Amino acid sequence: MKALILAAGKGTRLKELTKEIPKVMLDVGGKPCLRYNIELLKKHGITEIAINTHVFPEQIKNYFGDGSKFGVKIKYSYEPIILGTSGALNNFREIFDDTFIVVYGDVIHQTNLAEMIKLHKQKRAFATLALDDRDSTGKGVVLLDKEFKVLKFVEKPEERIPGTLINSGIYILEPEILENIPEGFSDFGKDIFPRLLESGKKMYGFKTEKVIDIGTLEVLEMARKLFSEK
Repeated sequence: MKALILAAGKGTRLKELTKEIPKVMLDVGGKPCLRYNIELLKKHGITEIAINTHVFPEQIKNYFGDGSKFGVKIKYSYEPIILGTSGALNNFREIFDDTFIVVYGDVIHQTNLAEMIKLHKQKRAFATLALDDRDSTGKGVVLLDKEFKVLKFVEKPEERIPGTLINSGIYILEPEILENIPEGFSDFGKDIFPRLLESGKKMYGFKTEKVIDIGTLEVLEMARKLFSEK
């Protein structure tokens, strides 16, 4: 199985910290956030990795190179204009010809990818989303039935919605999803997943935990403290 790690985000909420460094390269416990994701993929036997870039792409390439130092193979794309979480796939269409995984590069987690892949295959899903239970205010949320089938998407509600789970930033997808990705900018949560659900595609949620999204100064500080204690 191959993977795409999304690493093009600007990290504007992190203010001064991302003026000279990509958000995914911020140090957490002595190594870049992005490295945790590469190590997670490798742990589960996923060693062919694509990474999209936008701000300071040379910093990412200089650190990870072709991936050989980390036991993986890495291909890069550069986006002069950000293409969005799903639009990023347009530069890698020739790579993803089988079931593949998408990982948000600015999120650290301990998701059991083997179990998530197992669920995806058992359900014969078109897409499987890692989800966790956090305050849903201002975040992309998903409502599931008792069989973990996706019933509804709500993008960044103004208040917590009971019974929903948060998008944790890991997706397992079938290659046919590329047929649903338009040229230019598009976003999984806003554009692609709701449309797939309406068209009757089978989508499931996989509950995970210990998710750290370093998108704010407060969470980044918490993550650095947590990993410095390990």
